[in-house]
Amino acid sequence: MATSPIPGIRAQANRRRILDVAAGELARNPAASMEEIAAAAGVVRRTLYGHFPTREALIDGILDLASEDIARTLRSLDTAEPVAVTSARCTIALWRVGDKYRLLFKLTETNVGARIEERLAPVHAHGTEMLRHGQRLGIYSDHLPAEVLSRALAGLVLALLESRNAGAWTEPEPEVAAACACLITLGMRPAEAAEVARTAAALENIGP
Repeated sequence: MATSPIPGIRAQANRRRILDVAAGELARNPAASMEEIAAAAGVVRRTLYGHFPTREALIDGILDLASEDIARTLRSLDTAEPVAVTSARCTIALWRVGDKYRLLFKLTETNVGARIEERLAPVHAHGTEMLRHGQRLGIYSDHLPAEVLSRALAGLVLALLESRNAGAWTEPEPEVAAACACLITLGMRPAEAAEVARTAAALENIGP
């Protein structure tokens, strides 16, 4: 006999679907109302407010989802692989999340920037340690402190995302190109950076 889904599982699935839809709606229209988001998700307002009592709670949910997407990739990284490959895979992970959530940075709600920064703190910490390790090995340039480089690379990825969204950058393999650009910024030769970026893309199962 078939059994009914556990209510908790169903609720979690509904919550995730609402968050995915909300991220898309806010990407198209940062001023989208809770009512518009509910309509796009195909739920009544009562259901939406049952999961997210306020717009702020909804945005926090999207931010949590974005940070978990990155954390999932970081947990999957092989610590035995070359540090440059790991760096490129992190760039690809940031690209994926940034492409979905980049317009959250443009929302006008109070302290959105601080809330984004809070959730990205573990990513910056991980990136800083990884870059510091690469500097010690002589793979990366040490012209800037690792912490500064980590934030600079995050800014570069976001700038590339914005350029692609605006149609100014039409690279056919943007994840690979972004990873390559970050490695070049870290001091690697272009040809070597391109090879490493493609290796990382293959490991992330997005490249050719």
